[in-house]
Amino acid sequence: MTTTRRTSATGQKSTSRKRVSPSQRSKDIAAYFFVGPFVLAFLSLFVVPLVYSGYLSLFKTQLIGGTVFVAFDNYVQAVADPAFLASIGRMGLFLLIQVPIMLLLSLIIALALDSGRVRGSRFVRLAVFVPYAVPGVVAALMWGYLYGKDFGPISQVSRGLGLGTLDFLSSETVIPSIMNIVIWQFVGYNMIIMFAALRSVPAELYEAAQVDGAGQLRIAWSIKIPAIRPAIMLTVIFSVIGSFQLFNEPNLLYKIAPNAIGTAFSPNLYAYNVAFINQNVNYAAALAFLLGIVIMIVSYVVQLSAQRREGASS
Repeated sequence: MTTTRRTSATGQKSTSRKRVSPSQRSKDIAAYFFVGPFVLAFLSLFVVPLVYSGYLSLFKTQLIGGTVFVAFDNYVQAVADPAFLASIGRMGLFLLIQVPIMLLLSLIIALALDSGRVRGSRFVRLAVFVPYAVPGVVAALMWGYLYGKDFGPISQVSRGLGLGTLDFLSSETVIPSIMNIVIWQFVGYNMIIMFAALRSVPAELYEAAQVDGAGQLRIAWSIKIPAIRPAIMLTVIFSVIGSFQLFNEPNLLYKIAPNAIGTAFSPNLYAYNVAFINQNVNYAAALAFLLGIVIMIVSYVVQLSAQRREGASS
């Protein structure tokens, strides 16, 4: 009896395995067909370069001996590199000042548009978002022209009014000037994310709050903002990554203000100059990997602190 049951069970399993309809097979093939291009692009454009960069970071090219394996010597050198550490600290300051201002403006605009009290909301939404559609190189060149000390229209108007020449790219003002460019370009992007999240909040919550006598500010603070916390956290993480990856603005403005910006203004700019100007690809790969580790740590700390605050408030 036992042998018969096992045989029948095995026969049922083999029969069930063979019962794959042609339509199901075609669906499986179509699924692999659609997923395949993404997997190939992900492997060829992300995984393979990342592995190769990690491989390069373990070597060093010397005048005598050529390329030799040095293990983690490049990383040890990068950790003690004052230029790299200064660029990390500079971007940390950039993050602490620029990101809160940018996200606060994005949140205020999103809440104002969601309230329905803004006239021409579609035009306002488009006008705020348009700077994000401008390529980063074009935006940096445009603002570089506006910031020009001798030829910029802002300085010309200032001199015409008798206020003297304004220098937006001095060593004291270059960081706020770059912050202004990034805020101008990415406020609309973050606003769209927050506004889309606000549109998904059930309107019944607002109606119930209004019945209880809550005003617009109370509704925004107690209902809207808590409801879109995941969207706000997403914009925070994106902003953290973008801050440490700052490259276009200092790279293009360096030609206008080389004394104020320098070749190591941001970690990305420093790694770029080390790789393509100093021709030290191995050390640049180590710098890039360390920058990625810093971004992961900061992003994790930000997310963990937000989760703890949310847990404490709930």
